[in-house]
Amino acid sequence: MTIGLAHAELIAVLSAVTGDEPRVMTVRSGDALPSGPFELGHRSLQAGLREWVGDQTGHPLGYLEQLYTFADRDRTHEDAEGRTISISYLGLVREQAAPGAGKPGWHGWYEYFPWEDHRGGRPEIQAAITDRLQDWVASETARREHRQRRVDFAFGLDGAAWNEDLGLQRYELMYEAGLVTEAGCASARSFGRSMFADHRRILATGIARLRAKIKYRPVVFELMPESFTLSQLQRTVEALAGLTLHKPNFRRLIDQQELIEETGEATSETGGRPAKLFRYRHAVLEERALSGSKLPLSRN
Repeated sequence: MTIGLAHAELIAVLSAVTGDEPRVMTVRSGDALPSGPFELGHRSLQAGLREWVGDQTGHPLGYLEQLYTFADRDRTHEDAEGRTISISYLGLVREQAAPGAGKPGWHGWYEYFPWEDHRGGRPEIQAAITDRLQDWVASETARREHRQRRVDFAFGLDGAAWNEDLGLQRYELMYEAGLVTEAGCASARSFGRSMFADHRRILATGIARLRAKIKYRPVVFELMPESFTLSQLQRTVEALAGLTLHKPNFRRLIDQQELIEETGEATSETGGRPAKLFRYRHAVLEERALSGSKLPLSRN
């Protein structure tokens, strides 16, 4: 759809968790998110998005919510005629093969944001990033203290705690400092895999939204199989949060939330003692969606 010199496009952040790794559906061999123009023939924005995702990836969409609308004049991709308004959506699915026409494929979140995975402690790349950010802090005397506070807050430095919900703020800070290819600094080292136009920024927005949302809505069950063990559930939450959680606290709080129930069956994940299988309680999910609920992020 064209509005004057503005073009509206729909972009999907379609996420899954497979093999304990959070993944995103991409096109262009991993360089972009599924997207397409909103056309007058589409009944709604969501209908348009579902049509484009289906055409490009062949992957059905289940859970879907609007994420954010991006219309920054200075971050429109070069081949666009006029200004592009990007309307993004977050979708949660179970990963399956994508036979669409847009060279679709699944890629890990942390391929694009390697500094966001703290399940094994602070990743080595973070030290290189913060070293470069310190150079950026020192480059402008008048705003040095303000920049330092922003870096410390975003990356958990100088006594500040690491906050997994600040993934978008961290990327935006790195963009401002010229540490990502998308910022147009060809001479600077880029951290993480870049994406077309502003798609990595949109992916960062989706990650931040989902990390925050699993704390007050049981959306993680959209990513789970019909039956699962408590260990599988914990590893899925850990994968999304990029954190290692305290197992006894996690299980105690899951019990308190009363979101799941036993199926009466068991499985052996590693060939050891069989583990009970659980399923989510649909009645509770409906109730929690109205009143608010969270999954615990009790760190080790």
